[in-house]
Amino acid sequence: MSFGKLKAARKVKEVHSFVVPPSPAERQATTLNVDVLHITEPQTDGGKAASEALLLEDSANESFTNEARELIHQTVDQATGISAKATEAPSGSPAKSTNDTKQVFLYGCHAALPHSLEIRESAQRGRGIYTKSVVHAGSVVMAVVPHATVLSSQYLDQYCSACAAPPPVSGLKRCPKCKTVYYCNQLCQNRDWTQHKHECSALQKWAAAAPSQEMSVPGDAIRCLGRILWTSRKEGLDSPWAKEIRMMQSNRTAIQPSSFESHAQLAHFVVRYLDVNTPAELEPYGLGSAGDLVDLISRFTTNTFTITSSALTPIGICIAPTIAFANHSCDPNAVIVFPRAPGTTVDKEPSMNLVALRDIPQGKEIRIAYVDTTLPKRLRRRELQDTYHFKCLCKLCIRSPAVDPRDALWCPKNCGGTCPIPTEEDNISRCQKCRTAVTDADAVLDAVRVGQEALDKATLLQFKDPAKSRQLTTNIIPILISAGLMPSSHPLLAMTHLHQELLIASLPSSPTQDSLDDVIRTAAKYCAGLQGLLPKGHPVRAVALGELGKLLAVDEPASRTDAAQASATQFPPSGPARLKLAYETLVRAHEELVIGFGKENRGGQVGVDVHDAAVRLEQELGVWTTGIKNALNDTMDANRAR
Repeated sequence: MSFGKLKAARKVKEVHSFVVPPSPAERQATTLNVDVLHITEPQTDGGKAASEALLLEDSANESFTNEARELIHQTVDQATGISAKATEAPSGSPAKSTNDTKQVFLYGCHAALPHSLEIRESAQRGRGIYTKSVVHAGSVVMAVVPHATVLSSQYLDQYCSACAAPPPVSGLKRCPKCKTVYYCNQLCQNRDWTQHKHECSALQKWAAAAPSQEMSVPGDAIRCLGRILWTSRKEGLDSPWAKEIRMMQSNRTAIQPSSFESHAQLAHFVVRYLDVNTPAELEPYGLGSAGDLVDLISRFTTNTFTITSSALTPIGICIAPTIAFANHSCDPNAVIVFPRAPGTTVDKEPSMNLVALRDIPQGKEIRIAYVDTTLPKRLRRRELQDTYHFKCLCKLCIRSPAVDPRDALWCPKNCGGTCPIPTEEDNISRCQKCRTAVTDADAVLDAVRVGQEALDKATLLQFKDPAKSRQLTTNIIPILISAGLMPSSHPLLAMTHLHQELLIASLPSSPTQDSLDDVIRTAAKYCAGLQGLLPKGHPVRAVALGELGKLLAVDEPASRTDAAQASATQFPPSGPARLKLAYETLVRAHEELVIGFGKENRGGQVGVDVHDAAVRLEQELGVWTTGIKNALNDTMDANRAR
């Protein structure tokens, strides 16, 4: 799955609240008199170093930030050898066979790893998941329940905090003590109590110290780290559960100086959330030194996954150490999904599935994408470097096509060929088919720059001011199209998808024909852009097709009787032709959903919904066809009677 894309979506939607280091006066008054600061999301605000002494001693006062930064410097300096190795061993390097690797012994941990898989290690790529037999496309390679899961703040009252399910018909039940988390029923509440027991009181104390109601819930990273530490203490530091957390990869040695401040702050926030007052109180959590705290937070930020709804809406984060062995590729052969398959029992939810996108031979590595693979190479590599601290050397990055559809223009002479988008370094671009040059490269660069700025702003405004966001997408999309960008090019593809979401959100309960058709055309353009970027069966592509099919299946507000209806090129069509296209699109979507969400899962909840919608349309088309035949027969009978 496109993890980076989902992560970015959650970054926009979630309101994060963190406690800032108190001033000297505040520390002298009380350790709970704190302010709240809006900071970035867990993957980037997560920290890699801070000393418990710096965090807890009242005498630290104003020296907290400087001393924490110095500790980070010392930690990195002590591990320069490891840092160099991390730089030289990118996770996105080309594939190697098992002959270039050695098996990793797990010492009784990772019981969730199926017998058909093994963990191997190479000098170039580090540890990874390898097949011991052939894996076919659509196979569920592995299914686990994450070690720790938390919902994003805005979804705490919309999904169950135990199984991550949407509300049942009877509604969710709120925890009567903390009044923050919600559950499907008593069963889910009891199941979650082992992790929520300590979290419940911590949430109450945090809320009591918050300056406002909207700042009363700590961010994802703090709550998830709290659950990890409380469960580690309960299970025992020598338990397989705790060992699996410690076995996750740490990238603390690659920390960037620009991140020192926020990293040190997160360590401070976690200690305060745990409500400990001396370094000795951290020892039961396995934090016997500053280095232990550094490693924990580094492992967390490096290995956090986005948890999604069955339709890929980002709703929170989770930690799953066994699946975290999977390395990255911008052309992955597997994806991670949360299908909510029919028949999965509630104690197995949220079920995190690793699904094969294509056939994987025996002895090959299983890889997922850490970032949005619809982005151009320069943006993918930048995100991978900033977040995961490696330069990607996968085949898609080192063997890029002459014209990447993610970064392409149509031929200026409309010959059907394509041109690479010019860059500041090289503004000479020619059609790969007819060799016509792009004459106004500066105008193209300006359009792309304005488009990126507008996309960033519109994304931020999507939920705060949707009307303004929609105005931006409406105005900028024509500019990008007039500049010659292909539907698959960035930022046009992302802008089109955002525009689709905004149009759907603004549709009234009784939409007009024009408004419904506008959404359908936008959804079709988005699907067209994805077709050349993502392989058949990719969940993002499959879900987009399903959405298009469902939109086409919506009853038309009015039936066209003018010339537009008669036009064979009119899109979307009207009447029976529209229903037929809806049915065909839903059938295609279901075929791909079964691959992306797993054949044994029947395509997950989305696959079941799309299948049912296709069956209903098939019946409707059958009734319509029968009605036409009956009408024709009646006409023929009447003619004979004459």
